[in-house]
Amino acid sequence: MLTAILIALPLIAGLFIITAGGASSRRIALAASLIELLISLIALGQFQINAESQFVLNIPWVSSLGISFHVAMDGISLLMVLLTTVLTPLIIYSSFSHNYEKPQSFYGLILIMQMALIGVFTALDGFLFYIFWELALIPIYFICLLWGGENRAKITFKFFLYTMVGSLFMLVALIYLYVHTPGAHSFNIEALYAAGHSLSLPAQRTLFWGLFLAFAIKMPVFPLHTWQPDTYVVAPTQGTMLLSSIMLKMGIYAAIRWLLPMVPQGVDAYAQVVMILAITGIIYASLIAWSQVDFKRLIAYSSIAHVGLIAAGVFSANAQGLQGAVFQMLSHGINVFALFFISDIIERQTKTRLLGNLGGIRSIAPRFATVFMIVMMGSVALPLTNGFPGEFLLLNGVYQVSSMYALFAGVTIILGVVYMFGAYQKTMLGELNAATEKFEEPQGHENIILLICGALVIALGIFPKPIFSIAEPSIQHILELMR
Repeated sequence: MLTAILIALPLIAGLFIITAGGASSRRIALAASLIELLISLIALGQFQINAESQFVLNIPWVSSLGISFHVAMDGISLLMVLLTTVLTPLIIYSSFSHNYEKPQSFYGLILIMQMALIGVFTALDGFLFYIFWELALIPIYFICLLWGGENRAKITFKFFLYTMVGSLFMLVALIYLYVHTPGAHSFNIEALYAAGHSLSLPAQRTLFWGLFLAFAIKMPVFPLHTWQPDTYVVAPTQGTMLLSSIMLKMGIYAAIRWLLPMVPQGVDAYAQVVMILAITGIIYASLIAWSQVDFKRLIAYSSIAHVGLIAAGVFSANAQGLQGAVFQMLSHGINVFALFFISDIIERQTKTRLLGNLGGIRSIAPRFATVFMIVMMGSVALPLTNGFPGEFLLLNGVYQVSSMYALFAGVTIILGVVYMFGAYQKTMLGELNAATEKFEEPQGHENIILLICGALVIALGIFPKPIFSIAEPSIQHILELMR
């Protein structure tokens, strides 16, 4: 029942805000998101650490077609739900520095997107999963289109087109599996697993690409990444946060939940191809990030590099790679949210994102510079920060496939240090100038958000074991399904 409440609450609150929110929209949205967080923490407290699906709701929807409203949470789902419910109120709270036109629509769309994201992370019916997958695209499309920056219509349409085409491939693959389910046709995930396992090697290979294309576009994996940097830059800050910190995790999660155990022979056939693409993306995005002069665009490319390592770990298809991927989804979500928030604070106070126009902020805002340093250390995987446990396990998992892959994948850490330290130096160190001389320490809600982000970076780095314990049984179950 808790799963159903987690899906229903943001939908109801979002629709209410759109129709009757008015000037109080952002406070209602924040209150609703905090209640959602509380419910997810109750679920965490009641969760039994095993591979079983819990908090199950399974009711017939279109019985004649074998479609049901089947949602539940295992360890991986629970962690993704927690990521969503922790970051959504922070994203809403971070918007209090902005005055968006039509706030009822803006905040209502954020909550409706939260509903769809939780649906993606909890759906155990293939058709329902597809519905939530598509629903998640609609709110973010309008958030970027209506409140985005220059050239937003063209850039947002490219993003929409990419994801819609990928989704159609996924739908065709799911329908093919549905037709081949044993006995009465069903979209139930277990029936789809059985159907996938029963298929010939050529069929599994074909279905692999149908599912992978949809998931890879969402992550995104090189060379399907071209929509991402422009979309991240043109979107309003909160839209960028939703895209980077939560929405891209849909693709990684879907690969773990739906792709790996559904067509294991297809995965065996093409896993190394995907790993090569992912590692190529790591190197490419890291080099492009190094050359950026726009701080927000630098963060966008760094995200591609980090997600490339996560994708490589997923398709290593071993326990270390998958554990690292799940942990790093959480860490990356926190870090990239914090980095875009820091970028937003700098831009609002200095009226520029160009690194060459900044400098000296540490001398007049040492607390801000300290939190920036902590987040940056997490981003480059310094030991005792949240980036280290996940990236260590990811590289371990990749190494088990190929030491050469691990060597090249490690570039994400080395180059990450170069471009992140370079960005820190250009913004925080050096002499003050006309753009930065009036910079002030963040106060109020901005200070609270920065402190929460810094605390999460350190806490997950020092105490990663609870996360690993929650995810491990579900990961082992997925690996068993692949045998």
